[in-house]
Amino acid sequence: MKERKAIESWLTDMDGVLVHEGEPVPGAPEFVNRMKESGKPFLILTNNSIYTPRDLQARLYRMGFDVDETSIWTAALATAQFLADQRPGGTAYVIGEAGLTTAMHAAGYILTEFEPDYVVLGETRTYSFEAITKAIRLISAGSRFICTNPDATGPSNEGLLPAAGSVAAMISQATGVKPYFVGKPNPMMMRSALNAIGAHSETTAMIGDRMDTDVLCGLEAGLETILVLTGISSRLESETYPYRPSRIINSVADLIDEI
Repeated sequence: MKERKAIESWLTDMDGVLVHEGEPVPGAPEFVNRMKESGKPFLILTNNSIYTPRDLQARLYRMGFDVDETSIWTAALATAQFLADQRPGGTAYVIGEAGLTTAMHAAGYILTEFEPDYVVLGETRTYSFEAITKAIRLISAGSRFICTNPDATGPSNEGLLPAAGSVAAMISQATGVKPYFVGKPNPMMMRSALNAIGAHSETTAMIGDRMDTDVLCGLEAGLETILVLTGISSRLESETYPYRPSRIINSVADLIDEI
């Protein structure tokens, strides 16, 4: 295999890598502090579009992480950036919460129910049948269909919840139109993150806990990929995929001395 260049910037998933079930992964706050002290560009990534970076900054701070909101990149931000590049100053009907609507407004989009250029589906705690019906009718009338991420389910204290991917499937079944997913595993998520910090794929590593999203996304974007075993995918499961991460480690604590 071709020897990779030294890592000059870092991208890391949040849930399963830095935090797990509402608690910090041992060594993760120290890892983040080391990244900050190094001066190397880094971003914390999440497919969750519910929260704004400021919301997530506060959540992380309560768990012992001291990061700036500009160091957090969400699927909502990636989606808004993608749409602003594709159709500047466009219009959209949005199903989602503050993380997505705030990002869309910041990107110069007008949110409307009247003949929008796009229907944009994100995560929300309470999917409304009325809103889903509106989305189906708008897409059937010609609005383009975008979804922040393909995750079928999400976690909660009570168990699994239906997520954006499941609702997107329902809308697709009703309209015959499949959405364009912006978040992981679309490498668009990685490329937008790289652009946000001025990093290059050849000298960037992506740290994640899922083979089917984090590792696949990083691989397709040309990054070094590091699978940690503190979240979803196990070492045994990683062997069942047709692709491999660059390396597998126990947790981000193992990377502290590398930065």
